[in-house]
Amino acid sequence: MTFKAIVQRVHLWAGLILGIQVLLWMASGVIMSWFPIELVRGETSAFQSPPVALEPSTYASPGGILAQAGGATSVELTHFLGQPVYRTTGPGAAAGLFNASTGERLSPISEALARKVAELDYVGAGEIVSADLVSFPPQEYRGERPVWRIDYNDKLNTRIYVSPSSGEVKARRNNIWRLYDFFWMLHIMDYEDREDFNNPLVMGASAAGLVFAISGMIIVVYRLRRRRYLNDLELASGARHKADKTLAEKQP
Repeated sequence: MTFKAIVQRVHLWAGLILGIQVLLWMASGVIMSWFPIELVRGETSAFQSPPVALEPSTYASPGGILAQAGGATSVELTHFLGQPVYRTTGPGAAAGLFNASTGERLSPISEALARKVAELDYVGAGEIVSADLVSFPPQEYRGERPVWRIDYNDKLNTRIYVSPSSGEVKARRNNIWRLYDFFWMLHIMDYEDREDFNNPLVMGASAAGLVFAISGMIIVVYRLRRRRYLNDLELASGARHKADKTLAEKQP
């Protein structure tokens, strides 16, 4: 088999392997470009509260809070539902929420508090229809668990996920996010976690694309050297001239 034949065969198979995925890349790109990312993330329904200055010297000792947290690696003085709190972070149960004035542990937060967090975050037209502490949330949420899931009855079926340990909103989901996430999965070819840009499928498709491009350029060089493109133009021009002549002869 000649080198040219090998290149043509490689080009054909690379095109077959790549063709379907290129179609999916284009289709998913079109779909994702239709929706503003703020709408997909639910940020258009998120209340943005201004930062509030706090004076640490007037509250409980951060060291005592860390001692209660059991393995926490950091502590932050912040606000939670209008009151000053310490929020600790760390592995496992070390994450927590504490009353900054008394040092009392507030987490895990109750359903009532989770509802208040969601109501403060949400500025849409819907109302809460359910609040559940779920240990196995749907695939749309991939963070800390268990987690409070607050469902609204708006047009987009908004779902807000609230951490029971820190009281923070961990995710906002809606029907547009679900559609977007499906096409995002097709785009990056990560059909499990939908986060890995360097998975073997992407690497294989990109390699096939490179082989397709290189082999195509080699074929173009071969055709240029053999005047294939010029011959094609001459044949097309001759066929057009013959057709025009035939049409002229038929005219009265």
